[in-house]
Amino acid sequence: MRYALALDLVDDPKHIAEYEQAHQRIWPEVRDHLRAQGVLDMEIYRLGTRLFMVMEVDPAVYSVQGMAEASLADPVIQRWETLMWTYQAPTPWTPAGEKWVFMDRIFSLASQ
Repeated sequence: MRYALALDLVDDPKHIAEYEQAHQRIWPEVRDHLRAQGVLDMEIYRLGTRLFMVMEVDPAVYSVQGMAEASLADPVIQRWETLMWTYQAPTPWTPAGEKWVFMDRIFSLASQ
């Protein structure tokens, strides 16, 4: 199963460069956490301050609730999320207190 999510970055070239640098080689604990939650692949793209994430998951393992609970229970993941939040900003459509927001698919060439 594939999900698309969006998030913004703080509009500061130094912060954007640091965010991109942090994603050149994420912490091994973060990588292992994602895989343990059923994330098979993840890519992040950037245009200006807007981020777009594509996440491929194993639907037999991954759940939004399970990922949230496991993330909150892991102090290393919490440190990573706190660090990343210094670079990130909610989109104008992001509910208060949330970060990455799931996007709605409006087109699929395969279904045409």
